[in-house]
Amino acid sequence: MEEIIKKAGLTSYQLKCIAIVTMLVDHTGAILFPGEMLWRMAGRLSFPIFCFLLVEGFCHTHDVRLYLVRLGGFALISEIPYDIAFHGKILEFEGQNVFFTLFLGVVLMCVLRRCIEWPVKITAVLLVMWLAVSLRVDYSFKGIFLIAVFFLCRECLWAKLAGGAVWNFLWNGSIQGYGALAMIPVALYNGRQGRKMKYFFYAFYPVHLLVLFLISEVMMKQAG
Repeated sequence: MEEIIKKAGLTSYQLKCIAIVTMLVDHTGAILFPGEMLWRMAGRLSFPIFCFLLVEGFCHTHDVRLYLVRLGGFALISEIPYDIAFHGKILEFEGQNVFFTLFLGVVLMCVLRRCIEWPVKITAVLLVMWLAVSLRVDYSFKGIFLIAVFFLCRECLWAKLAGGAVWNFLWNGSIQGYGALAMIPVALYNGRQGRKMKYFFYAFYPVHLLVLFLISEVMMKQAG
């Protein structure tokens, strides 16, 4: 089975494509068609895949500091597009974009990689989860928890898949349960990078939010 996946499985590039397409579907529904839940259901797959890829990127990067700088930089760049698209304001501190969540996730992994004792690891996870709540980042403490699950279970495929699937059902009364389907492409990951378009995937986030906002403005003017 492992040999088949290595030969015919999905590369990191292909997983990123799945993640951004489902994210685009999700945000299209949230911004343009807020009453249509099918868009949001499909979009539940994106975040678990992004978290999985974040862990893979962290484990294989040659420069963690540069990794953090990229995430932090795009978190700042994306905040205004995020606030405009979802809150209709240039700056809204009620919620921060997902790049802040991913940034905190990498900070947590830096700590976890250096810690040996489990009490210290658990404390680190709880502290970063608290920080995520305090900063009101996207997916809040649950997003950090998923990153921790993927990182701590990175050596065991089945534990990683089980943990990732169960995480999607921790949201009471939410459609996030559909996100468990994200474990299917994750299970098919062959460990290869594939085509390199690193900054395209980073830049896609703020750009697509601005485009969706502009489309929503046009739709509102036409409706009015």
